[in-house]
Formats: sequence, structure tokens, C-alpha cells
Amino acid sequence: MLKKRITYTDYDGVERTEDFYFNLSKSELAEMELMTVGSFTNALQKMVDAKDISDLARTFKEILLRAYGEKSPDGKRFMKSPDISLAFSQTPAYDKLFMELFTDADKMIAFINGIIPTEVSPTGIVPRK
Repeated sequence: MLKKRITYTDYDGVERTEDFYFNLSKSELAEMELMTVGSFTNALQKMVDAKDISDLARTFKEILLRAYGEKSPDGKRFMKSPDISLAFSQTPAYDKLFMELFTDADKMIAFINGIIPTEVSPTGIVPRK
């Protein structure tokens, strides 16, 4: 699980600093791999190799929103749903994080590798440039 502390200005002009949580479980990663023709990892590598910015942006948004969730107060669950992801995507915090990561390949790679379980792959799923 990756915690990102983001400082942003909300739509009322108030500066806020909040913690946001991101995680992809082993089962979510397996589903992504199995549901993608030729595997998710291979598809991602092809996008990187082709420098296909539009597909990379779409895929990164999907990963970012799929990984976002909220920890339950007792810490036993990491709650995710389309509504939770949509609510996050409508915040200035999402906008700030997306632009920060998408405009810096090293930060994007570190983020994605930070949200996957280390036992899945010691180098992560994101191809190196």
C-alpha cells in the first residue's frame, strides 16, 4: 500500500493537505494480466516502446483509479468501488497527482511499483525506460 500526502487547493480556494491511499492486490494484478490479450505487462511494454502517449495516459488513469481506495477505520479493509474512484477523480488532489506523475516517467514508475505487492515482482510491473 502506498500513502501519498497531497497538498492542493479545493474548489472553495482552501488549501488542504490530505493523505490518499493506493494499492493493487495480487488478485487485482492477476485479473489485469489475465483480462488483457497477451498480458497486461506485455501491453504496457508495447505502449512504452511505441511511445503511445494517448494509450499510456488512458492506462495510467485506469491504474491510478483502480488502485485508489479508503482504509476502513479499523484497518481491516481497503474499500474500493466505482463511486469511491469517481469521487476521487473529481478532486483537485487527483488532478495534481495525475499531472505530477504523468509528466515525470520516473515518478510514474515509482508510483506504480509502489502500489503492487513486492512479492509479485521485485522489479515491479512497469517497464524501465
